[in-house]
Amino acid sequence: MKVLVVSDIHGNLPAIEAVLKRETDWDKLICLGDVVDYGPWSNECVDLINSIKHCITLMGNHEEFFIHKNYDNIGSLSYEFYKFCLPSFNRTELIKEYKNNIVIDDFILQHTINDQYIFADTKIQLTNNYFVGHSHRQFEYKDNGYTLVNPGSVGQNREFINRIDYALWYTDKREVQLKNIVYDISIVTTEMRKQNYPAACVAYYENKPKL
Repeated sequence: MKVLVVSDIHGNLPAIEAVLKRETDWDKLICLGDVVDYGPWSNECVDLINSIKHCITLMGNHEEFFIHKNYDNIGSLSYEFYKFCLPSFNRTELIKEYKNNIVIDDFILQHTINDQYIFADTKIQLTNNYFVGHSHRQFEYKDNGYTLVNPGSVGQNREFINRIDYALWYTDKREVQLKNIVYDISIVTTEMRKQNYPAACVAYYENKPKL
């Protein structure tokens, strides 16, 4: 089975559309959560993901923030994004249906492990194989005979803001390909300005490193 694995779309419709335009031959799509928040198209991204056959979407922490209407990092820049994006979001009933995790073959797929931000250099003792998102960094990590894969962020890459990251997983061959697309981030910032995002939020996207 060929599985397209994406994570952390974060309201970035052009980015997920770019992935789906490039990758048209797959058997299942798994989204590891955080479809919403940050970018200017949270509703549209939920609708797009919801319209795809053979797609399973998992619950991310930003879905939980939107569902429960609270945020655990008040005063941060990410809280400014949340305050701006939440009032216009109206797909709450759809995101309530997202699953916490799924198991495919011998891999557990979920947004993260114990609410951690896990990076390539994080020392974590694995007791299962995992696909996780959350940290917006793409990597494959091996420990104790197990593998952890983070496909990276589709919509808000924190290494290079204009790079889209995702993965292709060939379950029969036990092979993962980490994939990238470079795109024009000004499409996002132009829409953010049009919607009157706070200046600090727009500046975050404009000032991050780019390829």
